[in-house]
Amino acid sequence: MTQSFPFKAVIFDMDGVLIDTEFYYWNEIRRFSEDLGLGITKAELDAQVGQSHQTFQRNVAFWLERAGKGVVEPAVAGQMFNDWSKNHVKNYDELLNPGIHETIDELKRRGVRVALASSTPLEGIKEALEGCKLTDAFELVVSGADFTESKPNPEIYLHTISALGLAAEDCCCVEDSVPGITAGKAAGLTVFAKREDRFGFSQDAADVIIDEVPDILEAAPRLFG
Repeated sequence: MTQSFPFKAVIFDMDGVLIDTEFYYWNEIRRFSEDLGLGITKAELDAQVGQSHQTFQRNVAFWLERAGKGVVEPAVAGQMFNDWSKNHVKNYDELLNPGIHETIDELKRRGVRVALASSTPLEGIKEALEGCKLTDAFELVVSGADFTESKPNPEIYLHTISALGLAAEDCCCVEDSVPGITAGKAAGLTVFAKREDRFGFSQDAADVIIDEVPDILEAAPRLFG
């Protein structure tokens, strides 16, 4: 294994891990619901955290139909949300979680490869990374929107570790949500979960829960070195 770090690669989730966008999106969907009169409940908002782009599109279609707004295909429903959200500017740099740049730089200094595997469509990933000055931070960027199903399906992680040319046991991932943790475990990865207690879900299925992303620099060698 890489000297001073027990994994050859760290695969990061984006939303909620690198950038505190989960709560931002939670509120954005809530405002969307209020504007269109969709009646989306708090439980439904909480359940959306960490879900795939494909699941989100299906949910929007369901919410629209339930509210009597008509029956539309999931892709059309997703585009309706995107058109609505264009009027709401996202300041990604203000949402960047503490110590992200420093952690990535330190991992690279130790010879650890870093990749990104996010359920967000690639266009959204690129926009967020550019806003946070992380455009060139990752060796590999993979979008779950390019698969039939993203997290909790492990395919995105299986594809990522294959593209890196590594075995699952040589990699770990950093997640926050239940779908992400489930996908990472199903792919055979060691899963670090960035602590999240605002949405009422359990992170107990992760191998390790860390308070902040930089904590992986100490926790991984201590627990797996």
